[in-house]
Amino acid sequence: MKKILLATFLSLFTIVAFAQSTRITDRNTIGWLAYSGTIRLDQKWSLHTELQLRRDRLISDPQQNLIRTGINYTLNNKLSLRAGYALAETYNYGDIPLNNLGKQFTEHRIYQMATLNDKSGIFEFSHRFMLEQRWIGRYTNASLTKEDDFVFWNRMRYMFRTNIPLKGRTIADKTPYLAFYDEILIGFGKNVNENIFDQNRLAILLGYRLSAKARIEAGYLNQIAQLSREVNGRNVFQDNKGILLSTILNF
Repeated sequence: MKKILLATFLSLFTIVAFAQSTRITDRNTIGWLAYSGTIRLDQKWSLHTELQLRRDRLISDPQQNLIRTGINYTLNNKLSLRAGYALAETYNYGDIPLNNLGKQFTEHRIYQMATLNDKSGIFEFSHRFMLEQRWIGRYTNASLTKEDDFVFWNRMRYMFRTNIPLKGRTIADKTPYLAFYDEILIGFGKNVNENIFDQNRLAILLGYRLSAKARIEAGYLNQIAQLSREVNGRNVFQDNKGILLSTILNF
C-alpha cells in the first residue's frame, strides 16, 4: 500500500510539474465595474440590461467592455430562463494579448441561460447554466485596422453562487451579506483550439441590500483565462486578480 501511495504521489507530482513547465503565466491586476438591471413587464416576463467596464492595471487601462441584453421568463420562484445578445470589445492588454497581432477586437454573442435558485437555512444558492454562440473578430492581414472576418465558437458556462446574510436569517432590506461564486467556462466545437478550458472566475464579495430595488456588491475577483493559441510551443494562461464592484437594480 505504501508503494502504491508513493507511486501515485510521484505520478501526480510529475504531471503537475510537467504542466507547469509547459505553460506561460501572464499576471495582471484587474478592476471590473458592473451594472445590471431588470425591468419587470409582468409577473412572468422581464427585460435584462447589463454593462461591464473591465479594466487592467486595476483601473487605468481598458481590458474589455461588455453590453448584454436579454428577455427573462420566470417559470416559478426556483427556475428562470433568459435569452439574449451581448456585444464585447476586447483590448490589447497584458504581456501576451489575446489577439495574436496585438489588436483590439469585437465579439458578438447570442446566449441562452437557465438559473436554479434554492435556500437551505440561512444559505441562498443558485446554479446558472449558459450556452453562448460567439462570433469573434479577427484580422487576416496585419496591416488592417478593422476586423475583416468573424470566427464562430461555442461556449458553455456553469456558475455556482451562495449568499449568506450577516444579520438575521434572510437577506432583507438594509441587510449586509457575504457572497461567493465560482464560474467555469468551456469552449467546444470545431474552431476551438487550445482553450477547451476557456476561463474560471472566482469571487468573494461583501454585499448590501438597500431595498428590493437595489443592491451593491464589492470584493475580490480572480480570473484564470487560457489563450486560444500557443506561444513558442507553450500554452498561455492569464492569472488576473483584482476587485469587482457591482450595482444591481430592479425596476
